[in-house]
Amino acid sequence: MSGSNYPVDMAVKPDVTAFFDPATNTISYVVKDPASNACAVVDSVMDIDYAAGRITYDHADEIIAYIQDNDLKLEWLIETHVHADHLSGAPYIQQKLGGKLGIGEKITVVQETFGKIFNEGTEFQRDGSQFDKLFKDGDTYQVGEMTAFVMYTPGHTPACMVHVMGDATFAGDTLFMPDSGSARADFPGGDAATLYESIQKVLSLPDEMRLYMCHDYGPNGRDIQWETTVGAEKEHNIHVGGGKSKEEFVKFRTERDAQLDMPKLIIPSLQVNMRAGQLPPADESGKTFLKVPVNEL
Repeated sequence: MSGSNYPVDMAVKPDVTAFFDPATNTISYVVKDPASNACAVVDSVMDIDYAAGRITYDHADEIIAYIQDNDLKLEWLIETHVHADHLSGAPYIQQKLGGKLGIGEKITVVQETFGKIFNEGTEFQRDGSQFDKLFKDGDTYQVGEMTAFVMYTPGHTPACMVHVMGDATFAGDTLFMPDSGSARADFPGGDAATLYESIQKVLSLPDEMRLYMCHDYGPNGRDIQWETTVGAEKEHNIHVGGGKSKEEFVKFRTERDAQLDMPKLIIPSLQVNMRAGQLPPADESGKTFLKVPVNEL
C-alpha cells in the first residue's frame, strides 16, 4: 500500500518535544495535538543498570514532569516495536498519568518467538493482552482532535509500525537519519528485503513530512539529531536514497549485519518489552529475576 492511500493530513502540525536518553541513544517523544491539550508519548525509556540489576525511572520521570508542567492530558503511549536496545517506561508512565498503551498486532509473533527463547511458562500470555490496543495496518486513533494512523513496516522486527500524526511521522527503527541509513534486519523475524519494502512505503509519504527517529548515534562525530524529512531521506539516505535498488540494499544490509554485535541490553529489553514494559513476575520469595539464555540469540 503506498503512502498516498493513507489518510495523511499535512495541515495538522502537532507540537513535538524530544527527550534524548544518552545511555541507549534513544529519542522519546511527547506529541501534542495542536487543537487541544491532548498528547501521546512515543517510545519511552525505563533506565537499567544491567551490571547492578537496578531499575530506575529518571527518563520517564522527566517526561511525566513535562506533561504535568504543561497541563497536558496523556491519551496514548505508543511503542513502535519491541525494542531490543532499551526497556520501555510506558507502564510506569501509564500508572502515573493514564492513557492507553498500543503496539502492532504482530507483537504476538515476537511473544511466541522470545517466549520460547526465554523458556517462559504457559502463564506468559502470547496474545498481546498485556497491551490495551493492537494496531493493524491503516488503523486510526485519536489524540484529542488529531487523527493518527499506523503503517505496518516489518523488516527490522515482525511487529514494527510507523505512526503518523498530522505532518509528523515517528519512524521507530525503520529508518535512521540520512547519514546513518537503516536499522539491522538480522534479529529473529527480521528480513532485509522486507525492510526495504517497508522503507519504500514510508518514503511514499509527502516529501515535506517531518520524520522523527527512535535512535541516533552521531556518526562521524556530529551532534545527535532526530528530525529530518521524507524528501531528505529519499535523496540522501546512505542505504536507500538516490533510488538504490532492493538488491543493492539487501546485499549491503546482509553483509553489514553479519559484522554487528548484539545490543548490550537485548536480553533484559526483550524480556521486559514483550510484556509491555512489565518486569517478569516475582518468584515465591517475592524477588524478580531476568534470565540469560545461553547460546540462544
